[in-house]
Amino acid sequence: MFSVFRGHNKIMKFSKLLFTLVFLFSSVVIYAQKPQRFIAVTIDDLPVVSTRSDLKNRQEITRKLLNHITKAKVPAIGFVNENKLYNGDKRDEAQIDLLRSWLNANLELGNHTFSHLSLHDNSLEKYEADILKGEIITKELLQAKGLQMRYFRHPYLWTGLSLEIKYDLGKFLNEHNYTIAPVTIDNADYIFSRAYDLAFDKNNKKLMKQIGKEYVSYIEAKTDYWERQSVKLLGREIKQTLLLHANFINSDYFDDLAKMYKKRGYKFVSLEEALKDEAYKLPDNFVRRNGISWLHRWALDKGKENILPDEPTVPEFVLKASGFESE
Repeated sequence: MFSVFRGHNKIMKFSKLLFTLVFLFSSVVIYAQKPQRFIAVTIDDLPVVSTRSDLKNRQEITRKLLNHITKAKVPAIGFVNENKLYNGDKRDEAQIDLLRSWLNANLELGNHTFSHLSLHDNSLEKYEADILKGEIITKELLQAKGLQMRYFRHPYLWTGLSLEIKYDLGKFLNEHNYTIAPVTIDNADYIFSRAYDLAFDKNNKKLMKQIGKEYVSYIEAKTDYWERQSVKLLGREIKQTLLLHANFINSDYFDDLAKMYKKRGYKFVSLEEALKDEAYKLPDNFVRRNGISWLHRWALDKGKENILPDEPTVPEFVLKASGFESE
């Protein structure tokens, strides 16, 4: 009788072991079948863009944002407006130290022009001069780390109102060893940022919390939209490039954004890695005033029918809080 009981135990143990092995094998198969997503995080308007303009707040915004980026192990790149690094005509070392913080966190820096100049409202010569003026201090900081300036981001994503201007600017950038930094996941984080800043200025913490919660949901909805747009246009999800800004709301909520992206199956990669995707070899022939995603630029090049119609918009209460009338 006892030997029969021991035999039964052996069968039960073997069954449990077999079940565990099958479960683990199934989990591995399911995981292997899950498509890996990739995203590069690009952050504009360094060192900081916010109504919180005093040095202490700018330092806090930078510290918190970099802490989130480092914690999530994001190889982000920040694009600099060097006019923010001066007090009058003199270099402001305290502001320059904010950029040093980015480099000390092993993050890359790029050129966003000196004064966030509009290509559409200025001559190409003036625009090119602003690019060169906007690289002086940043290049100095990069070289001290043994690094080079590699990427340029157009302010407003305005890239020229004619193919001739786009060609001439492209030639200029190439001659100065710049690669254009495109954007596929475009969004209106600047509107949420403005609303968040103004709510802070009014000490309206309840509204700040509402804006922050809605912000994360909005960025996720935008991401879902651009994923679907990529599939519709190219038949697959490309390595995405996300545009954010060095602002107050991101210093508070970037951690939530990073968790959201990881939950959606994304791996954070450098801009260099993202641009290896074949999609970025497609031409950018967009010559209208708008600053739009490269996914829409490529779609327009193929015909408007390739653009999905349900792109998420900023909620009305955020627009009202920001002072903007529309996205």
